[in-house]
Amino acid sequence: MTYFAGIDVSLEESSICVVDAGGKIVREVKVLSEPESLVKFFSEAGLVVSCIGLEAGPLSQWLYDGLTEAGFEVVLLETRHVKAALSAMVVKTDRNDARGIAQLLRMGWFRPVHVKSVAARDVRALLTARKLLQSKLIDVELSIRGTLRGFGLKMGRVSNGRFEARVVELVAGHAMLEQIMAAMLRARDALRTEYAALHRHVLSIARECPIIRRLMTAPGVGPVIATTFTSAVDDPHRFASSSSVGAHFGMTPRKFQSGEMDVNGGISRVGDEAVRTALYQGRTSS
Repeated sequence: MTYFAGIDVSLEESSICVVDAGGKIVREVKVLSEPESLVKFFSEAGLVVSCIGLEAGPLSQWLYDGLTEAGFEVVLLETRHVKAALSAMVVKTDRNDARGIAQLLRMGWFRPVHVKSVAARDVRALLTARKLLQSKLIDVELSIRGTLRGFGLKMGRVSNGRFEARVVELVAGHAMLEQIMAAMLRARDALRTEYAALHRHVLSIARECPIIRRLMTAPGVGPVIATTFTSAVDDPHRFASSSSVGAHFGMTPRKFQSGEMDVNGGISRVGDEAVRTALYQGRTSS
């Protein structure tokens, strides 16, 4: 007998539903959202599960790796497709979601998600952390400018190297502002230091990767944009043609055709938002 298992992953516990080839539910259970607990359940279930399905999410790749290393056949399901397929359910629960995923797997009504390599995941985590520190650094600087503006003190145009000196110059003689700005400037300095460290790491990756260096020969493409794109593509052989890459990252137009109506809309904006942002920045700066 062929069995299929659907897992609805939550932070603490995951709901598992196992169905047979006819769609009959043969086992339902909740286990801890850890690879060891999932592997233990499927190993002791007494059922030969031909395929296990998980909806793509924050914990999915970790659980996917654990189940795959244990020898199970596992696929990640595209989130939008799962959401659309399960939207017909009147009652949404983790248990029902696991049932729906198992049935989708049984019928083959799903699109598998590419599981990125460990190296690509590492680079993506680095880029995300770098971007976060950069945005917080900008927030602190804008907050400093806004606070000073409320007292009629205008920063004006100033380089990064002169920023701190300009702030100290403006608040001199104002005890409360001196105290506030001292704390803000210390926070800014810490963010700049850590941001610079992560940025240097990105640059070192770009220097060592010939593919990234080749992409940087294109106008407007720097190390950050090239590294972002390369880590997102990961394995170029998973695309049937180069034209598929744009659609994968949501850069191709939407289309709605029904009867006499045929409308081409804006870009679909599906897929990796960070890649679209990077490509847009590269295009506008070229």
